Amino acid sequence: MSERARRPASLRRRMIAWLLAFAGLVSLLVFATGTYVHEHAEHAAWRSLLNSELTALEEHAAQDPGYRWQDSDTLRLYHLDADTAVPEALRGLHPGLHDDLRIDGRQSVVMVRRSETLGPVALVFDIEDFHELESFAERSALLGGFVLIVVTALAAWLGVGRLVRPLATLAGDIGRLRPGAPAQRIEVARGGSSELYVIADALNDYLERNAQFVERERAFIATASHELRTPIAVIGGATELALDNPDLPPRARQQMQRVLGTAQGVEQLIELLLVLAREPARLAAMSEKIDLEGVIRAVVDDHAHLLGDKQLAIAYGEVSPCTILAPPGVAQAAIGNLLRNAIENSDSGVVRVSLSADAVTTIDDPGQGMAPEEISAIHARLARRSGGEQADGIGLELIARLCEHLGWRLVFTPRQPQGTRATLDLGSSQAR
Repeated sequence: MSERARRPASLRRRMIAWLLAFAGLVSLLVFATGTYVHEHAEHAAWRSLLNSELTALEEHAAQDPGYRWQDSDTLRLYHLDADTAVPEALRGLHPGLHDDLRIDGRQSVVMVRRSETLGPVALVFDIEDFHELESFAERSALLGGFVLIVVTALAAWLGVGRLVRPLATLAGDIGRLRPGAPAQRIEVARGGSSELYVIADALNDYLERNAQFVERERAFIATASHELRTPIAVIGGATELALDNPDLPPRARQQMQRVLGTAQGVEQLIELLLVLAREPARLAAMSEKIDLEGVIRAVVDDHAHLLGDKQLAIAYGEVSPCTILAPPGVAQAAIGNLLRNAIENSDSGVVRVSLSADAVTTIDDPGQGMAPEEISAIHARLARRSGGEQADGIGLELIARLCEHLGWRLVFTPRQPQGTRATLDLGSSQAR
């Protein structure tokens, strides 16, 4: 599923949906409450009306034994124990009010009473016309609820649209911000609320501070590239000239070689720190095609002197031709420090260096191996300490940060029965 497909609904759609749900719920509650009240009021009215008629009939019958009830268009009286024309629907009814009965095909309410004067009687009230009017009123109420929902939807669509338009404009402006672009600002559209001005002011303050930070970064990189490299280059050049002097005493030559090695290490450190300070997008523009096989073989040759008098050797595993795109010197520094770490933490055996065709470099050392806590620490970008501080080299912490910055993957795993495997995956930099 794409990122756009997973994106939630807009604020406008959510507000309209909630307003429609609220209007529908209110309409339903009003209709249900009205129906409930109407039913109870209707029953009370029928009961009062029919009880009044029966009471008046009993009073007339008590005063005049010869009084006879005359049916009307809506009221009919049935003597349940004497009248042979009693409808079947009235037989067996208990005393009290009965509604929603069909008498002779018409909707009716019936009041049944056992009177000492009249005996068991049923007074039938024809409400067919009233029932039709009631049905019409219910349909009108439903139509009114539907019209309310439609009107609410139209009002919400127009009103909410105007309400959230400044917010949508602000969100669009924020979405169009680009890292590193100068003089970027956020403006609140006309009609925006005070909260939007607070958001815009905070964003503009952040953009200004970010622009200042980017400017400081550029100034630092430009200054460091020139002001730090120049004295290191002077020191390196002077040292090389001194080493070319055949009359240089052996002890002084040894010190000069140490100075030259330190200067070269500092120059490499400056280069890596500058790489770490630059944005990945700018690094991609500076990247060059690098023969990774050649880099590995050169690194092995440069670090062979570290073996010293150890019972240790460096051997190649499978080394496949591979070309990557990377800033100059970074891959060499990363692989060189991993190899230096393997040599320094091994006393005897073979350090094996391998390269796959998909730009994965593997260095297996025969050392004592790393404890899980040490491997976790390195994965957290902490340099591994072995008997104190590292004597020289850049350190695994910086290498781990560089790999993360460039999108490379550096993993340490223990080997059996002992030793450690360092795997550096440069596949994201592989030339296509």
